[in-house]
Amino acid sequence: MQSIERCQAGKTGNFRYAVLDFDGTISLVREGWQQIMTPFFADELFATPGGKDMGYDACYLAAKEFITLLTGKQTIYQCIHLVEEITRRGGKPLEAQAYKDEYHQRLLDRINHRLDGLEDGSIDPETLTVPGSYDLLQMLLDHGVTPYLASGTDEPYVLNEARLLKVTPYFGEHIYGAQTDYKTFSKKMVIERIIRENNLSGEMLLGFGDGYVEIENIREAGGYAVGVASNESERAGIDEWKRERLIRAGANIIIPDYCDIGALEKELFG
Repeated sequence: MQSIERCQAGKTGNFRYAVLDFDGTISLVREGWQQIMTPFFADELFATPGGKDMGYDACYLAAKEFITLLTGKQTIYQCIHLVEEITRRGGKPLEAQAYKDEYHQRLLDRINHRLDGLEDGSIDPETLTVPGSYDLLQMLLDHGVTPYLASGTDEPYVLNEARLLKVTPYFGEHIYGAQTDYKTFSKKMVIERIIRENNLSGEMLLGFGDGYVEIENIREAGGYAVGVASNESERAGIDEWKRERLIRAGANIIIPDYCDIGALEKELFG
């Protein structure tokens, strides 16, 4: 497949600010999180009366669909939706926060060795980033674009993982993640704040993401959205599941990663 797939026309060349998602767009530290969340949520759905009637496979597909659709939002929203789905199927759910806590503990069990390796230097940070990420961030700075990092992962974890991957200097203080009071943060709020504080028109805003939500938010603000259909497990090629949903969300272009940085630079800045 070509390195850049054009999907929607959009004005380029006048960008001043960029909003980047973190997991799957820059960081691969949490690669495999879907393989933790989806079976966990599917098990919870299958344990309900309605879930038993549906069968496990249908519960798994239902969980995968709403998890994917909400990717990019704070994790708590996927857990809130799980509570709603359990209730709808006649089950008695826990609080959404309890599901989030259990999911996150299972995820940490999977990725702690990566965090430890980054901390002690036994793992090269580049191997846990989407290929070409450092070139992308430097290219944005070279064109006078101020990058913001906005993640649905809890902010303390984002700050730590950005430090371990050595991308903090590119963003400075502009790193944002989920808050305990989830209603005080969203990627949409970050985008609106950038536009408001800098008196921007939408065409000055550039966005990068591998999830439905951030692409939709950028487009709603009048910005230009780069869908990153990254194959996280192999660090090469396109994830077709992501690609399909990024196109549905309204991405202007789809790329697998940032390896062909010259072509991407030409596409965005002429």
